[in-house]
Amino acid sequence: MEDKKLAIIATKGSLDWAYPPFILASTASALGYETQIFFTFYGLQLLKKKLALEVTPLGNPGMPMPMGMDKWFPVLGLALPGMQGMMTAMMKKKMKDKGVASVEELRELCQEAEVKLIACQMTVDLFDMDHSEFIEGVEYAGAAAFFEFAGESDICLYI
Repeated sequence: MEDKKLAIIATKGSLDWAYPPFILASTASALGYETQIFFTFYGLQLLKKKLALEVTPLGNPGMPMPMGMDKWFPVLGLALPGMQGMMTAMMKKKMKDKGVASVEELRELCQEAEVKLIACQMTVDLFDMDHSEFIEGVEYAGAAAFFEFAGESDICLYI
């Protein structure tokens, strides 16, 4: 019997959107899935050697906030200077306090579990990025190459 396959397309490059592809991929790999993540557009930020990821509360009104702030903060929050940095610091502290692995640790775990990390070459070219900006072990391919794997996958996720 063939291994099950999981294909993930990662398009977001913020702290809150960095966790799902790496958590799902590492879990799937541990369960025996052959797994690939295709990073395109802003998702390429997740493959950089130096991560400078911040949360995106403006685009996520479902973000739980203390003291009823979730009713107004996602709309007004980023209009105030320094709030995105503060939200990022709060999120990182909460994750650390709860024992959640860092993005770097999850990314390493994926590599150790043989998850294939693929950077979209067209997007790398579009944004004038250099391969030296990315971590070791990243593969570069176009959408057509990824579709070969995704077309045979048991599960395909767009994140």
